[in-house]
Amino acid sequence: MTYHTFSENTLRNFSRSIFIKMGCPIEDADLATDVLIKSDLRGIDSHGLARLSGYVRLWEKGRINATPHIQIVHETPTTATVDGDAGLGLVVAPFAMKVAIEKAKIYGSGWVSVRNSNHFGIAGYHTLMAVENNMIGFAMTNASPLVAPTFANERLLGTNPMCYAFPAGTYPPVVVDMATSAAANGKLEIAQRTGKVVPHGWIQDAAGKSSTDPHELKKGGALLPLGSDKDHGSHKGFGLSATVDILSGLLSGANYGPWVPPFVSFLDPPKDPVGKGIGHFLGAMRVDGFRPVDEFKHHMDQWIERFKSAKTISEDQKVIIPGEPESQEEQKRQSHGIPLIDAVVTDLNELAQKLGLKTL
Repeated sequence: MTYHTFSENTLRNFSRSIFIKMGCPIEDADLATDVLIKSDLRGIDSHGLARLSGYVRLWEKGRINATPHIQIVHETPTTATVDGDAGLGLVVAPFAMKVAIEKAKIYGSGWVSVRNSNHFGIAGYHTLMAVENNMIGFAMTNASPLVAPTFANERLLGTNPMCYAFPAGTYPPVVVDMATSAAANGKLEIAQRTGKVVPHGWIQDAAGKSSTDPHELKKGGALLPLGSDKDHGSHKGFGLSATVDILSGLLSGANYGPWVPPFVSFLDPPKDPVGKGIGHFLGAMRVDGFRPVDEFKHHMDQWIERFKSAKTISEDQKVIIPGEPESQEEQKRQSHGIPLIDAVVTDLNELAQKLGLKTL
């Protein structure tokens, strides 16, 4: 297993050239690149440039519109529904969050559902847009069905991530960004690339038995909800995933449940769709709608410090504040570069050659 380290600027230029080659306007290419680079900087390698070839394949299949007309199709003073016109979720979701932020500036909070979109990268990117405006950010999305509900032997839900981000004072924002499945599909992809098995409780095989094979989904298996089984609270993970699906899909007019189109290009979308594309749900809520921002941030710092000083079960383990590892990794990679595993570098170089572009 070999890693190659690249400067942020090198990867930005590479990604930007790919999106422009797809036909994206320069502004959209820069934005889509920014979302992917943010993921790699924060150490979420499964959602960074490793996803580029997947977006290109969907574009080649006509499932991603490189020049979408993104528009609000339903609106009240504090809410809206956005139609992404089959555009990159990396572009559509920031558009929707901007709408939510502008509504929040006027009315205290803004809530936007999105239909007819695609994979939107890391949810944390969108919530941090709200944090930059002294707001609490919310972002979630449904996804292609890879997860079997508790007691089921059928893939009916996506990994359906949800994210909440809270501004702090002297500390980085608290960012709770998580899949509602026991593990994100990207974790399986990393295990596949590195040749490792995965822990019990992440996936079940086609017969519904626990498995550690990261390739199990290709053989009819399924990811499990957060909690893994009923005794460990998987019904709660199923409930969280259902919430994301309803807010993202049913509320917006997007597809939901088993009808959500797959991210992989070699599988066709269901022939009986119940909505348009993939759905998201984003929100922004002004802190000063509840108390002065400085007071809130002071108490956020105090909250963080108290939990960081918690008594632990061993000296080499500390309480990890949500978003803290990613913030630390971002600082490190901004200074020392972004590592990409050789399998990803090979994939990206093959993609560049196919498109007639400069390789890494």
